[in-house]
Amino acid sequence: MPTPVRTLRAKLRDFALTLPEVHEDMPWGERALKVKNKVFVFMGRDMDTDFGFSVKLPNSNKTALRLPFTSPTGYGLGKSGWVTAKLDDQSQASFEMLRDWVKESYCAAAPKGLAEQVQPDPAKAKAAKKAKASAAKEIASKRKSKTEGRVKSTSLPIGKRAAKR
Repeated sequence: MPTPVRTLRAKLRDFALTLPEVHEDMPWGERALKVKNKVFVFMGRDMDTDFGFSVKLPNSNKTALRLPFTSPTGYGLGKSGWVTAKLDDQSQASFEMLRDWVKESYCAAAPKGLAEQVQPDPAKAKAAKKAKASAAKEIASKRKSKTEGRVKSTSLPIGKRAAKR
């Protein structure tokens, strides 16, 4: 029966493999997930009893490093925002938090177009919404100006009723 840590590891791996253009590699005998040949998650070796993994967290690395099971990644990667988490059965790490870390790391490594498929840039989304609203307003004002120049047609009475008036 798989341990909770192995189950968590499998769920994170499965999630990461659903991201656009992700593939798995095994450099140095350790599992690594890549997008466009750039590593975004190191998942360690399958035979390890605990689960250690490393992700690049450019936005949340300071918050992540406050947790008791994390540390800056070795080999100088910690200076670039990489964080290593060492998890065992007693670790208090939720799948949702770790999944968010994987997404953030993916977005840091992936080209912009792929990253926006996973996590749209809120500023760009807001700007696009504003541009769409502005375009709709401009079209409406053009329609209005076209109709203002026209003379309203009036109905003329037809038939017997016209003669009575």
